[in-house]
Amino acid sequence: MPVSVENVLQELEARKFAPLYFLHGEEPFPIDQITNWLEKHVLSESERSFNQTILYGKEVVLSYVLEMARRFPMMSQYQLIIIKEAQDIAELNKKEGQEKLLQYAQKPVPSTILVFAYKKKLEARTELAKTLDKCAIVVETKPLYDSQLPTWIRDYCKQKKIPIQESAVRILAEYIGNDLSRIANEIEKVCINYPKGIEITDEIIMQHVGISKEYNVFELQTAIAVRDILKANQIIHYFSANPKANPIVVVLSSLFQYFVKVLLVHQNSKKTKDELAKILKVSPFFVSEYQMASQNYSLDKTLQVISWIQQADLQVKGIDSVVDETQVMKELLYKILHV
Repeated sequence: MPVSVENVLQELEARKFAPLYFLHGEEPFPIDQITNWLEKHVLSESERSFNQTILYGKEVVLSYVLEMARRFPMMSQYQLIIIKEAQDIAELNKKEGQEKLLQYAQKPVPSTILVFAYKKKLEARTELAKTLDKCAIVVETKPLYDSQLPTWIRDYCKQKKIPIQESAVRILAEYIGNDLSRIANEIEKVCINYPKGIEITDEIIMQHVGISKEYNVFELQTAIAVRDILKANQIIHYFSANPKANPIVVVLSSLFQYFVKVLLVHQNSKKTKDELAKILKVSPFFVSEYQMASQNYSLDKTLQVISWIQQADLQVKGIDSVVDETQVMKELLYKILHV
């Protein structure tokens, strides 16, 4: 039956195991999250040498995997078999192989925990998918939209019992994007390098992600919002001198998202701060800045700025023209601040 990643992890923590897991989808991090938990916690260290097997899709034959799954554990309650990169099992792309798995799924061995980490989407209309939905724990993972990232970061930190400031959530979401593995890695680095229970602040994130405290895309957004021409130009100059740390595609994406939120403020000008926070999908703490930007950029000007950012994005991607990225950014900034 299809279930969420969170529900699976809760069941695992309670040591409620199923005989068959099929983890599939286009977002690899939750799949790795579940398989890593299983590797570390199902069996004791002494049990693993006899009862834990980690295989890779390119290297296995499905019939061999299922034969192993039908064996009983040695001196243990369970045996654990994990097939990583299961999408590479050749037989799973053939009817004969799928039928073998279907037969096992209908009568799995209760003492075996068999896990397929299938890192692509399994077509829901196939007989294999329909049978697995009935006979196995099925988890489908999907890439998150940018608007979903702050909630995911908060939930991940809550799960890890790590307090985090809203400003730090914003930085992780906007600067790293929907690379969940990298976000989780940055949070883990903080856990390793700071005392247990410390609150993750924006300064901590900037230090470990490698973001300049004074010259970053968030400071650029604020400078543009208040029309601070000098500060905005200083930041763009810093970006041009450090292009690897400040890719223009990331900067343009952040500016685009920022002005889309300013546009939403214009369209919902009569809403309360708390209502706007829900619409913008940000903490109420940040709403005032977007409201201030909406005062400095009328609705028409906001739409014009969004159009200019889209044009700049096309330019740096080599569409319509081929120009120097730094020059594109400088021209864009000039137009925004002089509209």
